[in-house]
Amino acid sequence: MNTALTRFRPLIPAGGVGSRLWPLSRAHAPKFLLDLTDSGNSLLRDTYDRLAPLSNGSVMVVTGASHANAVTQQLPELRGTDMVLEPSPKDSAAAIGLACAIIHAREPEAIIGSFAADHVISPVEEFQKVVSEAVITAATGKVVTIGITPTEPSTAFGYIRATKSLNIDEAPHALAVDSFVEKPDADTAAAYLASGEYTWNAGMFVAPAALMLEHLEANEPELYAGIMEIATAWDTPSREEVMERVWPTLPKTAIDYAVAEPAAAAGDVAMVPGSFSWDDVGDFDAVARLNQEKSGEPMTILGDKTKVLNHGCSGIIVSQTQRTISVIGMDDIVVVDTDDALLVAPRSKAQQVKDAVAEVKARGLDNLL
Repeated sequence: MNTALTRFRPLIPAGGVGSRLWPLSRAHAPKFLLDLTDSGNSLLRDTYDRLAPLSNGSVMVVTGASHANAVTQQLPELRGTDMVLEPSPKDSAAAIGLACAIIHAREPEAIIGSFAADHVISPVEEFQKVVSEAVITAATGKVVTIGITPTEPSTAFGYIRATKSLNIDEAPHALAVDSFVEKPDADTAAAYLASGEYTWNAGMFVAPAALMLEHLEANEPELYAGIMEIATAWDTPSREEVMERVWPTLPKTAIDYAVAEPAAAAGDVAMVPGSFSWDDVGDFDAVARLNQEKSGEPMTILGDKTKVLNHGCSGIIVSQTQRTISVIGMDDIVVVDTDDALLVAPRSKAQQVKDAVAEVKARGLDNLL
């Protein structure tokens, strides 16, 4: 085994509600805590299980304080010292930066990897091979992104351009990153797809913890100072006092802006292409597609299947109540029935669920969020 692999310490930022999956996903039951693929596991559980074998079970989870009990129930083997609870949302740079600083304080030579809690990935073995290449590449002094091969000219993701091999023996697919590109318009996305030189930026990256902190200090010195103060106190009795005092003062910014893009400008970023299927399960159309690919059935039913009467329909139905749902003669529908809210839409309009959430907020119906 390459010695770099023994230094790998993955972390899982588990945040965000997933507003396009409302009313199934709520503030108290966000997307990462749900089983959206009818596998019997939540997305968080599956993410943890992909990463734990690569690090001898040492995985850190960063999540909101309100989710502590749910995360503990889903991951009973997670050590309390490896669960970082955010008192309030602060965006990805604070969450990932703090976890990185805590790991670095414990193991200065650690290589960290950040992987969102709410992605669907298969096959697991291929994912683990790619991550291992990323770890070996990171050990050469790089922030390594994992690029996803585009399947369509999507405008929903940022893109990475990387074309030159780094010629690393045990990481033959590693490429030097030329540039990060923000979410493009449709024509630009189509040009990227046609060129074959771009991959989707799925927000997965691997890097020496020390290098991450170095870039964070250079680009976000206030944020860096705050997370280092918290990290220094983390394994001491003053952890809670320091966290409560310092966390609210941290600036909000995304890790891409704070580290990845400046690091790319400095020539410190590499990319390993992800030779596995990946989906961020962003809306009910994606949930339906993933389940149909797995089952081969035109109708996906999540929840109590005995409560659904389907007469010639396709799409997805989520049943969370004692009501019987009967659907007749409609193609590609979305029906989500919860105790206090009902959603009905065509799959083609699944992205617009966020507009319904915006109206719920505008009407002050916070109990539905």
